[in-house]
Amino acid sequence: MNFQEIKQLIKVIEKSNVGEVEIVEDTFKIRVSKNSSYSVVQQTVPAATPPAASLIQSMPTPTMEAPAAAPAAPAEKPLEKFGDNVVEVNSPMVGTFYRAPAPDADPYVQVGDTVKVGQTLCIIEAMKLMNEIQSEVNGKVVKIMVENAQPVEYDQVLFLIEKE
Repeated sequence: MNFQEIKQLIKVIEKSNVGEVEIVEDTFKIRVSKNSSYSVVQQTVPAATPPAASLIQSMPTPTMEAPAAAPAAPAEKPLEKFGDNVVEVNSPMVGTFYRAPAPDADPYVQVGDTVKVGQTLCIIEAMKLMNEIQSEVNGKVVKIMVENAQPVEYDQVLFLIEKE
């Protein structure tokens, strides 16, 4: 399953009444859940690949549950205190947020730094792949919304950048 297929799966789940989906392939397992605080994407390598028939028999039978009650109104966005020309940089995927290319390296950006279009802001690790997240605007970093090495959700706000 590639990134585009995962992204498409997340969109389908968001629009459906299904609360959770788990897909298991040979060396890949993904579980997407609407109701948890974040989705878990995990890749595993089995010791020995079981025959397809025993794999199907060992998998739990999917069940359809009624959707949970609609969540309360979202909390007020922090954009309002920064002004109208502030842009959110959102996570394009589920993964782990890293501010620097290595644990002993300096962060890509700090609050107050000026950034240019295409400049790397952070890395999101997803399925052992390091994905650079780049700025889509010129401006100044006004807030970093996520702590280093923390899990992030799809479309979660990572940075607030004041456009030039």
